[in-house]
Amino acid sequence: MRSGSISCRHCATDDRKGFSAKFGAPLFDYARVNPRYRAIFNRAMTSYSAVETQWALTALANEDFSQIHTLCDVGGGHGHLACGLLNAYPHLRAMVLDLAEVVSETDRLWAPRLGLSQRCRYLGGDMFREVPPADAYVLKSVLHNWSDNECVRILANLRRAVIRAGRMFAADFVVPGPEESHFSKLFDLHMMLTVTGRERTAAEFAELLAAAGWRYDAWHRVLNAFQSLIAANAA
Repeated sequence: MRSGSISCRHCATDDRKGFSAKFGAPLFDYARVNPRYRAIFNRAMTSYSAVETQWALTALANEDFSQIHTLCDVGGGHGHLACGLLNAYPHLRAMVLDLAEVVSETDRLWAPRLGLSQRCRYLGGDMFREVPPADAYVLKSVLHNWSDNECVRILANLRRAVIRAGRMFAADFVVPGPEESHFSKLFDLHMMLTVTGRERTAAEFAELLAAAGWRYDAWHRVLNAFQSLIAANAA
């Protein structure tokens, strides 16, 4: 079940159905204007971050970070992954970019709680508009939220801003071949009903990267993990 039947696809893309029908707006728009829902959503994402961070760190163990000195965690929330990377790579400095209302929740930010404020900076901003210069970017559970065109906009902004090492890492669901059972194939239906995005194969990620000026490099899989990691170089 890659993307559901025709009837499921119609149900997911019809404005009268799914999350928008229930709450009157797409998920992220609703969260921005509803502080109570946003707080619940952010707590849920934070609670999931511990296992996601471990998956990402395991996948990134295959990568050479010696030439990466500055890294930006795009859509990084309260910075759990960024702090995990700072602990793993003592030479690294990190920035966490997310919406102003997210990074303003100072009591929930991980860097101060873990004593990493000297090496981690939080920035309020919009990844669809601009990202800060960095040697590398990481996006955890970001791209599957957005359509192909929206993903290309995000990735193109990263490509314009990247410096020196020129690396990009996307920790996300990656749909394996039809012969392999995988949670991503079920979660694809959930994404169609809640946001504009979907789950993608490694080949589909490679196409998005190429359209935004990146060169697909590797697909790092982690044993018994839902998520994988896609690595790319500045083309």
